[in-house]
Amino acid sequence: MSIGFGKGLTVMVVAMSAAAPVWAAEPLRVGVMDQQAVIEKSKAGNRALEELKAYSVTRQKIINSDDQELKELEQSLQDANLSDQAKQEKQGQFQAKIEAYQRRLADFNREIQQKQREMVAEYGKKVQEAARAVAQRDGYVAIIDKGNEGAIRIVIYHQPALDLTDQVVKEFDKQNK
Repeated sequence: MSIGFGKGLTVMVVAMSAAAPVWAAEPLRVGVMDQQAVIEKSKAGNRALEELKAYSVTRQKIINSDDQELKELEQSLQDANLSDQAKQEKQGQFQAKIEAYQRRLADFNREIQQKQREMVAEYGKKVQEAARAVAQRDGYVAIIDKGNEGAIRIVIYHQPALDLTDQVVKEFDKQNK
């Protein structure tokens, strides 16, 4: 008793077996990397991070100096020998310095955040260029940023052999001496 699928199934199996060698001849290669690790492990990335850190430290020293000045001014307000008029003047100075301190702090925070955004954009492009070079050289059709604990994880699982982070770090350093 024949239902009629035999002929169609045979044709489909023959068609798939004819296509199988094409699929087997060129497997798609996909790799993963951790973009943040590329920046942190590379010489050029470390230089950029150190520059950002030095910039932040310089700003922090200015803030610390302002903070110390405010503390000294606040202590001078506690002086019992001050006349009411002198206390009012110092209170006005103190208030003006607090407002200037808060503005400076906000400005410095914006500057640092802006520098971070610029660095991320610049080095993100450079990491992409290095990943593209590794992919083209080694025959990968895609390299996916797997993310890390501090960022959104895009790749939930991958075989360790697919991790190209170290190769991208080497290429990144080669391109950004």
